[in-house]
Amino acid sequence: MDIDKLFKVPKLPAGSNKRRLPDNPTPEMLKRMRMDAESSETTTNVIDLNGSGSRDKGKSRAVTVEDEDEDGQQSMEADFAPGGDADYFAEEDDEGRFFGGGLTREQKDILNIFDQAGGEEAREDLEEMNAVTVRRLLTRFERAANKNQDQRSKYPDDPTKFIDSEADLDIAIKALLPLAQSPVLAYPEIIRSGAVEKLIGLLSHENVDIVIDVVEVIHEFTDEDVGNEVEDEDEEEGSREEALKELVQSFIDNAILELLVDNLSRFNEEEESDRQGVFHVLGIFENILGFNAELSTQLVSKTKILSWLLKRIESNKHDENRGYAAEILSILLQNNRPNRLELGKQDGVETILKILARYRKRDPVDADETEFMENVFDVLCSALGEPEIKQQFLDSEGVDLMVLMMKDKMQARSRAIKVLDYAMSGPAGTAACETFVEALGLKTLFSSFMGGKVGKKQKATVGHAASEDTAHTLGIVASLLSNLASDSPARIRLLAKFVENNYEKPEKLLEIRDAAQARLRVTNKEIEDEQKRMEAEGEEIGPEMEDLWYLRRLDGGLFTLQTVDYILAWIVMEDDGVCIPLHVVLTHAHPPCSQSFKDVIKTLQVFHDNVDEDTADPNPDGAPSQREILRNLIAFLEAC
Repeated sequence: MDIDKLFKVPKLPAGSNKRRLPDNPTPEMLKRMRMDAESSETTTNVIDLNGSGSRDKGKSRAVTVEDEDEDGQQSMEADFAPGGDADYFAEEDDEGRFFGGGLTREQKDILNIFDQAGGEEAREDLEEMNAVTVRRLLTRFERAANKNQDQRSKYPDDPTKFIDSEADLDIAIKALLPLAQSPVLAYPEIIRSGAVEKLIGLLSHENVDIVIDVVEVIHEFTDEDVGNEVEDEDEEEGSREEALKELVQSFIDNAILELLVDNLSRFNEEEESDRQGVFHVLGIFENILGFNAELSTQLVSKTKILSWLLKRIESNKHDENRGYAAEILSILLQNNRPNRLELGKQDGVETILKILARYRKRDPVDADETEFMENVFDVLCSALGEPEIKQQFLDSEGVDLMVLMMKDKMQARSRAIKVLDYAMSGPAGTAACETFVEALGLKTLFSSFMGGKVGKKQKATVGHAASEDTAHTLGIVASLLSNLASDSPARIRLLAKFVENNYEKPEKLLEIRDAAQARLRVTNKEIEDEQKRMEAEGEEIGPEMEDLWYLRRLDGGLFTLQTVDYILAWIVMEDDGVCIPLHVVLTHAHPPCSQSFKDVIKTLQVFHDNVDEDTADPNPDGAPSQREILRNLIAFLEAC
């Protein structure tokens, strides 16, 4: 392992251009001087051992082989490879078979760290992980941390006094990495020994490289897969999760979230090690939030993580950390109203729209940037679940931008349709619906709706599903019918779309309906078989299982069926001319698709009975609730 790379010290120029030592040398420069001195001593020893300089290479080689003393031979064997393994540096062949030591480069680096930390004794610690080993590693770490802290406090202006202890601390921190493979054994001891407090305290260390080391260790400790490869197979999964839970809670109690966010501004991502530091910090956030999603509110309210993430994803240059930042932002907003509102307070909607506008005329260059773009769209969709964000989206001309993206037909087009579906849903989306029609979005919307007709082969395929674009397009149409005022110019323009070209759009709706019914029949058959099996085995079928089955039906075609029937009911009620054609098509369809308005009523009744309570109550502005609309539609169809 190259100590130069570890401390990021550039090599000094040789010859007359060599830089002179400044009056106040930095710790990194002094560290480099020390390593150069050790390197020179090693080179001198080799030359003395060989008995000549480089000019007599062939001669010296013979002298070395024939006259080398016993002590010299032992020295060379010790320096040759850890453990004196002659095959230590042998690599695997092209087919992946191992020769020699059979170790990866990362494993060799870990062994080298242990050699530096304590020779053969430390290597035995790595090979045999037990309670004594854990305590020994933690003790070495504590001593190294205390020694470095003591020397830094005594000689704050003299780096030569503490640079050695800093290198020892770096090694001691990295030596903790293998503890992540034995969480049940190691984590309770880490908490009892006070190592958690030591690690958290080192996040404020003056040397950023030490901070990066600590971040890497914590990232490994909090990984949800810790111990999966090493722990005994018969060990209970719960014990591993419990050990991780206690360690994460200990980290939280010691203000790890605040310190990690503060360190993000210290890292210079122009440096590779700092980039890895940022990546590991974001990884820690993902690990902790995956373990306890409720901590996302605390992370946003007590730190400046939201502003940092928005600034990071706004960068013009795409890299791995930018993509990771978008992913973390998406996680923070999932089902979290306080975080969504905080995003709005920090002009996050405006920032996100500026980022997405870049993809109006161009597609992402690769799969990583595509994933980044989709994550940013998902962030916006999640935020649009709040009425306040919908208003900000409208004020920032988000509807107009999404309509333009739909027209440009680039890769972002599909995501733009999804965003509009979220923005226009519910009573709070009424203004967005009106703006959508004014922006001439109807033509583009129905062009997309009619573009992918279901072919005969697809209609015959039971598993055929409506595309994601079609599902969101149906959602937009349903929102338009619910929110546009009666007899308004916008609503008249919408209804006219269903009449043109001899009612081709209602026919398209029926095609989608048939495909959704075919999928739903398969799902219902699976649920019926599962229900019969449970009854035969005497298992109780409770409300929770009924709810799970309903969710499966929604995914298996019921949601699409409900949306289509909701739209059909509106069209029939608004236009008497479409009532008879639809009734004829439903009645004379080929079995088992032969239907009537009674089947549409049945679907809407199930929809009505399962409407969320949050949307069941009347709206403050006097608009009818979702349940009230459904009751009126059902009553009208029953009278047909």
